Amino acid sequence: MAAHRTVVAIGGNSLVDYSPPSRGNLDTHELAREVCEEIATIAQQHGSVVVTHGNGPQVGFELLRNEMASEMVPPDGMDVNVAATQGYIGYYLQQVLGDVLEERGEDIPVTSMVTQVVVDPDDPRFDDPSKPVGPFYGSREAERMSRDRGWVMKEDAGRGWRRVVPSPIPRKIVEMEAIKALVDSGQIVICTGGGGVPVIREGFKIRGVAAVIDKDHASSLLAVGLKADSFVISTSVCRVFKNYGRPDQEGLDRVTLEELRKLEREGHFAPGSMLPKIRAVENFLEGGGGRVVITCPGKILDAMEGRAGTTVVPGNG
Repeated sequence: MAAHRTVVAIGGNSLVDYSPPSRGNLDTHELAREVCEEIATIAQQHGSVVVTHGNGPQVGFELLRNEMASEMVPPDGMDVNVAATQGYIGYYLQQVLGDVLEERGEDIPVTSMVTQVVVDPDDPRFDDPSKPVGPFYGSREAERMSRDRGWVMKEDAGRGWRRVVPSPIPRKIVEMEAIKALVDSGQIVICTGGGGVPVIREGFKIRGVAAVIDKDHASSLLAVGLKADSFVISTSVCRVFKNYGRPDQEGLDRVTLEELRKLEREGHFAPGSMLPKIRAVENFLEGGGGRVVITCPGKILDAMEGRAGTTVVPGNG
């Protein structure tokens, strides 16, 4: 069991309660409980676990706070906002997961790590913002945000309009060897949050840049580097669908990599929501991974046993 290694990527939206009255990080602390219960069980039953998380809503909130307070304090760079959300989301996950393990009598250390991820400064995605951050807006409000604040706004898979920022492809995880050392020592590691802090290398120096890396792409890179057996993507829908949002939508239970590629070519996956996850699945399986499970919080354990969610495997299933 101990040889099995699982990377679990938690969606940032699953850690936010949009219903009023919002309590901010207090909501995050409560919402983290469900997924931390599942992570603890994976650690008990399946062996080594590494946890990553999204930060789209949270980094959007940080950007709003920066803007609203800009006349009183200098605003932070977007890379600092990513690092800040890594820090406090990691803190809550570390705390809640530690509580769950303590209650179960399990002596498994949990560590969260602010993680930097190298990107290419010439990545064309810097000129084509695509990564949604922050809350959803109606079309009129989105138009006002675009006009008054200069934001690039895009419709997000029928769910509303969101601000989009550059999302370059992750190339290298700076702290990879430190993560490996912690995992090999038997710790549950929370890292690469929000896709990692995007940085570029200038000679001997590293410098943060204004972008948000897609967390599923970075998690896939992490999972390949760790030689993980399983890669779990926890998101807002409990499985992948063909014809999503249409009367003839059809849930996928178990598919091969080639079958998934065919569905991608046919246009079944929206660029702003499921498509980045599909690309991350492909990267992991092409890199030697064993399987990918896509599901929602509360269904992770069943999905790992094939009773829920969507499982993608390299070969003929």
